[in-house]
Amino acid sequence: MQDAWPLWPSVAALAAAVVVLGFGGTRLAYVADELAERTRMGKATAGALLLGAVTSLTGIVTTATGALSGEADFAIANPIGGVAIQTVWIAIADLLYRRTNLEHAAASLPNLLQSLILLALLALPVAAYATPDLTWGWFHPLTLAIPALYFYGLRLVKSVEDHPQWKAKETSDTGDEEPPEQSNRSLRALWVWFAVLGVVVAGFGWVVAKAGLGVVAATGIPPSVAGFTITTAISSLPELITLLAAVRIGSIELGIGNIVGGNVFDTLMIAVADVFFFSGSIYASVGPTSLVLLAGTALICAVLAAGLVVRDRRGIGFEGIAIPGIYLGTIALAIVAA
Repeated sequence: MQDAWPLWPSVAALAAAVVVLGFGGTRLAYVADELAERTRMGKATAGALLLGAVTSLTGIVTTATGALSGEADFAIANPIGGVAIQTVWIAIADLLYRRTNLEHAAASLPNLLQSLILLALLALPVAAYATPDLTWGWFHPLTLAIPALYFYGLRLVKSVEDHPQWKAKETSDTGDEEPPEQSNRSLRALWVWFAVLGVVVAGFGWVVAKAGLGVVAATGIPPSVAGFTITTAISSLPELITLLAAVRIGSIELGIGNIVGGNVFDTLMIAVADVFFFSGSIYASVGPTSLVLLAGTALICAVLAAGLVVRDRRGIGFEGIAIPGIYLGTIALAIVAA
């Protein structure tokens, strides 16, 4: 692998990224929560648009860098792995939220609809993988369908949030806690601070990508496995930190909306990977490992959607056990396929 960083500088860079992204993710949660309150945007929409999009910037830069480096399996595995690991973060947050099961507390039509849209978006790369020779220029035409479906999905989510045809039954364990005291900063200052944090998060995406590829080159780990595990675990740290921060301040719907909305946004990175892979359609260059990762991630998302419907009130419901188990099983199958 050309221009790969040495192993130990790569490890040091990844460690630095953990610290910076951890700080940035915490501050993003507080700023986004206040923006949701003061703009009346709605917690689910704010989680999807503000936190979901901004916390995914690291992964976008990571994916584009991998694709430009010619690492097709790495570039595809990174967004798919991001969706998987970020869903696992919900199971981790469940351990810290003593009040009830997070899927019970945050069950809402927007979050459930986004989970279904996510499953539809994950189906498109499977069809593209089966038709790798169908290209427009150097990329597959289904790549254009991914952002089209994403933006149409956002429109549907906003529609059901404004005019819901049904809503989850409220119980004693639902609803956000009292909102934290708002700061004295102006709305404009909040937006500026949010943008600054977004730039920092995005900038470290390049660091994560280069360091991750350095680890791949030095250790011989299959690029698809490294993209699905190492780099996505680090690049998705903002999602974990913002989720935990949202749980801590009692903004549950915002936190789950961040994860589910971020997952939907992450599928756009599959299109990014194809566009920035100039050697032809990226689907023609990836191996069967990518199909394993797609299948495992789709199953994880289906379990999350089922958890939002069933709404188990126990602290750790069936989804809290199934999601990490499926994630680990997907990694094992991916290693076999690689």
